[in-house]
Amino acid sequence: MPIVGHGVDLTEVSRVERLLGEHPDRFLERCFTEMERDDAGDGARRAERLAARFAAKEAALKALGTGWSDGIGWTDIAVRRLHTGRPVLEVTGRAAEIAAGIGITRWHLSLTHTSGHAMASVIAESDG
Repeated sequence: MPIVGHGVDLTEVSRVERLLGEHPDRFLERCFTEMERDDAGDGARRAERLAARFAAKEAALKALGTGWSDGIGWTDIAVRRLHTGRPVLEVTGRAAEIAAGIGITRWHLSLTHTSGHAMASVIAESDG
């Protein structure tokens, strides 16, 4: 199972806190699916959780090799938690079309965050 791409991103939690303060509804609706917004909760660590998901989206596009181009939207990439708590990447829309076109069949995601930073690592794999 060859690795097609790998992406890493580091996001400052303060940047997410600023966007939540300046444009809360617009930022949340534009960048995160309803499921992601729900998973982030309303507690003290909400910005950390959102920053980790933000980093995951950026890392996935690096693994895909496109960046934010070719019609890909923020919500084409989403982080979902399994019942075990493990995060998984869901890729839909234009991002999924591009991934299929280059043979990506599996995504691997790792997230971590502190009060100051959130980091994501994404590996894209193919069957070939």
